[in-house]
Amino acid sequence: MREFRTVIIDDERLAREELKRMVEEYTEIQVIGEAQNGDEGIEKINELTPDLIFLDVSMPGMTGFEMLKKLDEIPHVIFVTAHHEHALDAFEVHAVDYITKPVDQARLSDALEHLQHKEEQDYESAEPKGNRKERTLTITDRVFIKDGEKCFFVKLADVRMMESDGNYVKIYFGNNRPLIRRSLNSLAARLDPEYFFRANRKFIVNLEWIHRVENWFNGGLQVELKGEKAEKIEISRRQAIRFKEMLSL
Repeated sequence: MREFRTVIIDDERLAREELKRMVEEYTEIQVIGEAQNGDEGIEKINELTPDLIFLDVSMPGMTGFEMLKKLDEIPHVIFVTAHHEHALDAFEVHAVDYITKPVDQARLSDALEHLQHKEEQDYESAEPKGNRKERTLTITDRVFIKDGEKCFFVKLADVRMMESDGNYVKIYFGNNRPLIRRSLNSLAARLDPEYFFRANRKFIVNLEWIHRVENWFNGGLQVELKGEKAEKIEISRRQAIRFKEMLSL
């Protein structure tokens, strides 16, 4: 599942904060900025080049539609507004979805499913690319990792987990913990989901390394990994549902 670098554009601070809180539930959404009007929105989009924007329609200075007309390239757009009457206009500018306030979590989930479906359609319509950088990496692939002066050529089967650490990802294999300058979402998009599972916002776990699974707080799970250290990772409530669906008989 690919990562969507996201900017929220809304003149109401509380609306922005609430939407940020709600999208924390979704590992594929990374909020990288916000703006309170169209001018700020254009500035943020040009500066950060997001994949997705959540956009209000009615804002001081210019509407969301007027803002889009000023952009050279438009990212994916999900409108979030208190007004029903602009829905048709939204789809005329090829918006992914149109959500009315107050935002319902289930409705937000539907919109993000539409986003994933659109991405899949765009991918299928594109020309296939056969090089290694484009294909899914399997458990038998080896990867080159450079961390400062140290270099590693490690088989993915030996990588037991990956941890987000700011703008870096820490790769766990043996007694090594090298850092690479990547996002966890970008790695998740490359790895075979049959073996590498997104446990929560911070960790990807190699399923082959799981030794024990226990029920945890708030409907989540906790997994213990093989090895002397018996490292333990929490699987969030939302990801625990996916874990059970994937692996139950």
